[in-house]
Amino acid sequence: MIILLMPLVLVVVATVAVFLLPPKYEAKSRVMLDVIKPDPVTGQVLNSPFLRAYIQTQTELIKDDEMAVHVIESLNMTNDPELQREYRERKSGDEVPFIDWASRKVADNVEAGLIEGSNIIQIGYKASSPEQARDVADALAKVYIDTNLQDRREAARRNADWYDTQAQKARAQLLTAESSKSAFERETGLVLQDDKVDIDSARLAALASAAAAPIITAPSSSSTSPAALELAQLDSTIAQASRTLGPNHPDLIAMKRKHDLLTAQVDQERQNVNAAAAATMSASRVTTGMLEAQKAKVMGQRDKVERLRLMQDEIDIRRDQLNKASSRAAELRQEAEVAATAVSLLSNATKPDDPVFPNKPLFIGGALAAGLAGGLGLALLLEIVQRRVRSADDLRSALGLPVLTIISDNRPKKGRRPKLGAARRARVQSEVGSA
Repeated sequence: MIILLMPLVLVVVATVAVFLLPPKYEAKSRVMLDVIKPDPVTGQVLNSPFLRAYIQTQTELIKDDEMAVHVIESLNMTNDPELQREYRERKSGDEVPFIDWASRKVADNVEAGLIEGSNIIQIGYKASSPEQARDVADALAKVYIDTNLQDRREAARRNADWYDTQAQKARAQLLTAESSKSAFERETGLVLQDDKVDIDSARLAALASAAAAPIITAPSSSSTSPAALELAQLDSTIAQASRTLGPNHPDLIAMKRKHDLLTAQVDQERQNVNAAAAATMSASRVTTGMLEAQKAKVMGQRDKVERLRLMQDEIDIRRDQLNKASSRAAELRQEAEVAATAVSLLSNATKPDDPVFPNKPLFIGGALAAGLAGGLGLALLLEIVQRRVRSADDLRSALGLPVLTIISDNRPKKGRRPKLGAARRARVQSEVGSA
C-alpha cells in the first residue's frame, strides 16, 4: 500500500507544482570570434596559450553586470511595470538602486559559453515570457559586439595617446642631444662623418694608405729607352761607315747629325728620369712627415672624438625611439578608426515555444521514480522494524522455543496477523505468570 501511495502523492504534488510554478523560457543567440584571423592593422594573431584565456574573458564579459546595464537601457526595461513591481517587493533593508538591482537580475539569468570544437559563443537568456527571452538574448549579442568594438577603439586611442607622449619626450631628448653635439663640434672643431669617423681620422687613414703604397722608382739610366737603343745602333753604323767613307761624305755627315740629335734626346730623357725619382723620394718623405703629424694630432684629440661618438650614439638612440613611437602611435590611430572587430553576429535568437522550467516530463517522471524508490525504501524499513509472523520459522525466531504443532484456522481472517512484537510480549507474560 505504501509503495503505491507514495508515488501517487509525489506525482500529484509534482503536477500541481508544474502548473503553479512560473515558467521560464530560454532564447539563444550566437556570435563568432574571428580570433584566428590576423588583425587588419597590426597583422597580429592570438597565440594558442592565450586563446583559451581570451575566450573565457569574453564569456565573463557577456555575463557582467555592466553588459546588463547596456541591455536594460537599449530595451528601455527601466519602464517595465513587472520589473518595477519586483523591485518594490524586494527584501526590506535592501537599498540598492533600481538600475543596479535590475542589472544583477538580468545578469543572473544570462548564460554564455563556447560551443565545443568551434569559435562560436552561444548567449542564452531565461525570462518569464518567450518574447522577453528572445529580445534580451538579441540585445546581449548586439551590446556585446558594440561594446567589444568600442572598448577596442578606446584602448587603441589610449595607447596612441601614450605613444604620442613618448614620441614627444623622445623628440625633446633628440633636440637636446643634437644641440649638445653641435655645441661640442663648434668648440672642438671636430666633425663626424656618416660612418662616425672624424675628418682627421679619415685623413690619417688616407695618409697611412699612401705611405704604405710601394714607391715606383725609375731606372737609373736611360739605356733601355728606344732613343738610347737607336743611338747605340747608330754608333755602330757610323763606325763601319767611317772605314769606307770619307769624313765629308754626305751619308756620314747625315748620320753624325742624327747622332747629335739622338744624343741630346737621350740626355733629356736621363734628366727627366732623375727628376722624377727625386720628386718621388721627396713626396715619400713629405707623406711620412704628414703621417706622423696627423697621427700625433689624432692621438691628441682621441678623448674628444670618443665623446663626440657617444653623443652621436645617443642621437641615434633618441631618433630610433622617436621613429618607433611615432610609427606605433600612427598604427593605433588607424586601428581606432577601423570599424571592424573580432566578433561578428552569427545568428539571432528565436522565440522559444516551450519553457525550459518547469520541465513537465522531467518533474512528473522524477516524482514517480522518487515515489517508487521512497515507497520501496519505507516498506523495507517498516518490515525491518515491525516484522510480521508469517510462518513457523518466524514464530520460532520470535519466541526462541520449539514449535510442537501447527493448528490450522479455517475461520475467516479478520484484521491483521499478529506481529513479532506481540509474540514477544505474550512470551514475557507467560514467563512472569509461571514465576
